[in-house]
Amino acid sequence: MPVGDAFTPDQLYDIERAVRHAEEASGLHFSVYVGGADSETRPFAVELLNELEDPDHTVLVYVDPAGRRLEIVTGSEAKRQLSDTAAGLAALTMQTSFATGDLTGGLVTGVQQLGTNAHQAPLLHANEPHKQ
Repeated sequence: MPVGDAFTPDQLYDIERAVRHAEEASGLHFSVYVGGADSETRPFAVELLNELEDPDHTVLVYVDPAGRRLEIVTGSEAKRQLSDTAAGLAALTMQTSFATGDLTGGLVTGVQQLGTNAHQAPLLHANEPHKQ
C-alpha cells in the first residue's frame, strides 16, 4: 500500500484494517495507492494493478488527492465478484468524504464497502447425495 507520508501511523493502521476486512469478506486482494500519476489516471491505475502479485484477484483503489482523481480498478476474476454499480457507489462514498477533507475516512469506508459488496461465489457441490 504505497501511501507516502500522507498519513499518520494511526491512519495507516485504519486503512490497513479496512483492507484486511475487505479481503476477509470477499476473498479478494485489495490494494490502496495514494499519489500522483505518471500519465493518464486510468491507464496508470491499470498499470499499478498489473504490477501486483495477483492482479486477476485484486481490487485497486487509486487516489490522487492533488489531482482530485479516483479510480477503482478490478482484475478479471475480481470483476466477476464486484459489479460496476457497487464500485461506483463506493467511489461516490469516497468522493463525498474526500470533498470534506477526510481522505482516511473515505478510504476506510470505501474499501470496506467494496469488500462487503464483492460477493464470493457460493460453492456448489454436485456430488452431494439428495437427502430425503
